[in-house]
Amino acid sequence: MRGKTTTATTADVYDLIIVGGGMVGAALACAVAGSSLRIALLEARAETTRPELPGDTEFDPRVSALTLATRNLLLNIGAWPFILQQRHSPFQCMRVWDAEGSGRIAFNAAELGQMALGYIVENSVTLNGLYRRLAQLEDIEIVTPATITAISEARQGRRYVTLADGRELAAAMLVGADGAQSQVRQFAGIGLQEKDYHQHAIVTTVKAEKPHQETAWQRFLPTGPLAFLPLRTADNDDHFCSIVWSVDEDQSQSLLELDDTQFAAVLGRAFENRLGRIESVAQRFVFPLRQRHADTYIAECLALIGDAAHTIHPLAGQGVNLGFMDVAVLAEEILRAQRRGLALSEPSLLTRYQRRRVADNRLMIELMGGFKQLFGYQHPALRWLRNTGMSMVDRLAPIKNHLAAQAMGLSGELPELARYRARP
Repeated sequence: MRGKTTTATTADVYDLIIVGGGMVGAALACAVAGSSLRIALLEARAETTRPELPGDTEFDPRVSALTLATRNLLLNIGAWPFILQQRHSPFQCMRVWDAEGSGRIAFNAAELGQMALGYIVENSVTLNGLYRRLAQLEDIEIVTPATITAISEARQGRRYVTLADGRELAAAMLVGADGAQSQVRQFAGIGLQEKDYHQHAIVTTVKAEKPHQETAWQRFLPTGPLAFLPLRTADNDDHFCSIVWSVDEDQSQSLLELDDTQFAAVLGRAFENRLGRIESVAQRFVFPLRQRHADTYIAECLALIGDAAHTIHPLAGQGVNLGFMDVAVLAEEILRAQRRGLALSEPSLLTRYQRRRVADNRLMIELMGGFKQLFGYQHPALRWLRNTGMSMVDRLAPIKNHLAAQAMGLSGELPELARYRARP
């Protein structure tokens, strides 16, 4: 039954239940497919078999800057070819500068021996590619719509999940991939450390007078970063950008109240009109910015991945990439246990997953928090140090290349699924 979609009506037992059919949950299902495990992917929404894509002249307001490590993961699990068949925008350069001084830094893929620094992909395109891959797989059962009403304590090496229609499912491992408001995390009683930035992210798509030059642009304003991320239509029109503008809560409301012409003018000035006049603005959306980190990623027969375990400030676009690396590590541990004949309820499996991921995720959370504070300081001495440091790093190739490797997800000990595998 290839990517079979069922309605929740009868009790059943699985090896692995993944709660949440978004990008991270679907990627984990693809990553562990073909291992003789019986896998269920639970999604509350009904329309999961083939996520809808926007029209040719519209863009999903939700986009992700996928790192090369994430690209490798999606390639290795068989979803990337489907993404490439749809619109996506590789970016060759990244330009970052400080609005309060002369500090600036630029990264270039050619200088690093790479074809691209990363890829800007609409979330609906990534999800569509993952579900097209799921449709090819024989050992994944997509259960939809599936709303959880209870999760049992672990007993005899299993967790039991009760759905709204009364069906009860059981598995040796239950994975919560159900987002920042994770029901799995809440039912498991896992605590959460949370920090409110008292900021909002304004997200929309704009068309600029000049082409984006396959460049990701980011200007650090006193209130937060403003990012212009390159998009490309199906017929290769490269004048579109997705913007993510972090602003204080009171400022976001006034920006939302502007009409499109007024907003385009304000946005252009904030961006120093690097791409000329903003010619059009799509519908604007606003999201509160909060940092979250679960007290633990694991419990008996249970693991959290992606936003269910952590969310960070979007200034470096690393949020979903951290989730995809959770997938790569957990899949590696699941497949290792399966090859050794160990049950997925084996505690050492989850302990290794947590040990391999918590430190990396916490470091990125602290780095993003530090950057947020650093660019918020307005003291003249600190501003001078900040700008001088940026310009100095821009001239020191070894340090700059190391930073770029981290941003591309290519530094450190990568899990096997996040490594590039040459293909015939």
